[in-house]
Amino acid sequence: MTEQKIMNRWMVVIGAVLIQLCLGAIYAWSVFTKPLVEAGWTKAQTQGVFAAGLATFAIIMVIAGRIMPKLGPRVVAMAGGVVLGLGYLLAGFFGGTSFAGVFILIGIVGGAGIGLAYVVPIAVGMRWFPDKKGLITGLAVAGFGFGALLWVKLAGSWGQLIASQGLSTTFIIYGIVFLVAVVIGGLWMKYPPEGWQPAGWSPPKQENGAKLTGAVDYTSGEMLKTPQYYMILFTFIFGASAGLMSIGLMKLFPMIALQANGIEEAAASAIAGTAMAVFFSLANGIGRIAWGAISDKLGRKLSIALMMGVQGIIVILFQWMAGTPALLYVGATLIGFNFGGNFALFPTMTADTFGTKYVGMNYGWVFLAYGVGGIFGPMLGGILGDMGNFPLAFTICGILCLVAAGIISMVKAHRKQEV
Repeated sequence: MTEQKIMNRWMVVIGAVLIQLCLGAIYAWSVFTKPLVEAGWTKAQTQGVFAAGLATFAIIMVIAGRIMPKLGPRVVAMAGGVVLGLGYLLAGFFGGTSFAGVFILIGIVGGAGIGLAYVVPIAVGMRWFPDKKGLITGLAVAGFGFGALLWVKLAGSWGQLIASQGLSTTFIIYGIVFLVAVVIGGLWMKYPPEGWQPAGWSPPKQENGAKLTGAVDYTSGEMLKTPQYYMILFTFIFGASAGLMSIGLMKLFPMIALQANGIEEAAASAIAGTAMAVFFSLANGIGRIAWGAISDKLGRKLSIALMMGVQGIIVILFQWMAGTPALLYVGATLIGFNFGGNFALFPTMTADTFGTKYVGMNYGWVFLAYGVGGIFGPMLGGILGDMGNFPLAFTICGILCLVAAGIISMVKAHRKQEV
């Protein structure tokens, strides 16, 4: 392997982080909810745009995985940047506060752009780093978590874009940045040469004549016939529902809980904003790297079970933690840390179980869980919130995480010859 190829291996990671920083804009949606509610939107409508973006993201990701072998990862990543950028640009041009316009352009069009680009750095990174799949996948998607902090703060307390420019101009600025940055990051999205592998590394050895898990490449059709796929899918659905509901409510619910404990509205808003924009967002990004590295040591299944178990407990307790600033910050940090781990662990669990050759396609099917969770979690939170029962939403999602820990613990390796 030449020095240039070694450089390319790490440039893939840089390009991946740049792309994912922009795609993480979907997690910054909460910064727009308060001004939209003030403009006449209901809480359910604000969560409806978020849910539409998540669902479209997951559905289009399946399509992206299918077209990537034909068009190549570079083209698919760049196309995602163009679609995402145009969604925000057009939403800004058409006023920024129309529910129908924002729902279609940011929710559906923006979500489609994210879905196109998201799987590319994961699939490309695993090809270049089969020796460090967990860590590299965590690094590749860490930008998605850190992106939420960047875009929330630029729109809010750091950049004051919403206050100084208004929603429409903020959407336009974001659209331009997303389009340019994702296209630049896409330049490094290319696979290594066929048959390439890192120096000193070899694929998993055969055991009793059967290749070990991850050494065999399953097509999507073969994967969908296995019980392992559905166990992984439902584990991800339950974990995604809890995390995405928490993201959607991370500003609204703590504000209510803090004010109920005697904290003034302005102070409550600042505390809740810090919980989301700093503690949750930073932990979300760090959790992707940390859980990826942990799973390289402990194994994917044990890591997911631990992550889901802790998440379930914290999400249930969050209804009491949210009203006290210090406990709110702790809760937001732990929920963000564990939620971020999903995006390092489930791609690598998919690759370990079904191989890396078709991981772009296969993870798209696994990632449908995110779309289901993106509808169920935020809408559950929004509907129960309008009914004045946020605590029930956290309790339901926390219990589902505990169930998920049990499901993933029962997953056993599947052998190709059994298909």
